[in-house]
Amino acid sequence: MYFLKGFPTVRVFVFCIVSTLAAKGGYAQEKPFVLGVTEQIHSNELSENRVLNIYLPGGYDTAKAARYPVIYLLDGSADEDFIHVVGVVQFLTMIEAMPKTIVVGIANIDRRRDFTFPTTIDSDKKAYPTTGGSAKFMSFLEKELEPYIEGKYRTSEVKTIIGQSLGGLLATEVLLKHPGLFNQYIIVSPSLWWDGESLLPDERSLSETQKQNAATVYISVGKEGPQMEHDAGELYHLLKPKEYKVLFAKLPDEDHLTILHNAVYKALVMLNKGR
Repeated sequence: MYFLKGFPTVRVFVFCIVSTLAAKGGYAQEKPFVLGVTEQIHSNELSENRVLNIYLPGGYDTAKAARYPVIYLLDGSADEDFIHVVGVVQFLTMIEAMPKTIVVGIANIDRRRDFTFPTTIDSDKKAYPTTGGSAKFMSFLEKELEPYIEGKYRTSEVKTIIGQSLGGLLATEVLLKHPGLFNQYIIVSPSLWWDGESLLPDERSLSETQKQNAATVYISVGKEGPQMEHDAGELYHLLKPKEYKVLFAKLPDEDHLTILHNAVYKALVMLNKGR
């Protein structure tokens, strides 16, 4: 693995603001409102460059001894979920409902490729012609992305992954196949219908996986149709008897398009209760 040398750190999400009238006549000079930075790394696992959007909490540059939890956000492009999820994190930090946290948004190139494992269903193959790359993407997370973030930033041992829809499918696959990669999972509206629901584990395979892991898992689903609602509940019932700490929230006022913001808010509040 190597990282692009000389690739500049780019300030992202710049909004021009104008202050109220300053001293004698005229406005103060405009200046950028900075939410985070954009970085680019090269992945040997994926054979491509990947863009990261990174939010550092207030005080990060001055509190040199502090270490911070990290949220790894799937669908973390600037025009996807990064901005509004960072807003939730910043607000919950401000009201002291969660600790100051780094957010790493993983920008997409081909989410249908990265978030799915190979399928035996012909209709899946037709709808998702680039499917089947989740094993490589999970290797990227484990062997390249996490070491890069932990080597560059002052991180704690608390690592959370957030995924919705196909991202929820990928987060579930990570949970079941690489149980120690994260210790908190926020899985929203997971597309567990993929490949005829083959990822939903049976009791025996889950118990073998569980010997290695004691993660906290938050699962949420809205009013999203019988199959998705059933599958989310089935995942909860399969995990609950094991050593996972499992939280399950049905949000009937939300649909597949509206659920993520509310679900992430509730998840972060619940995951940080009593901390």
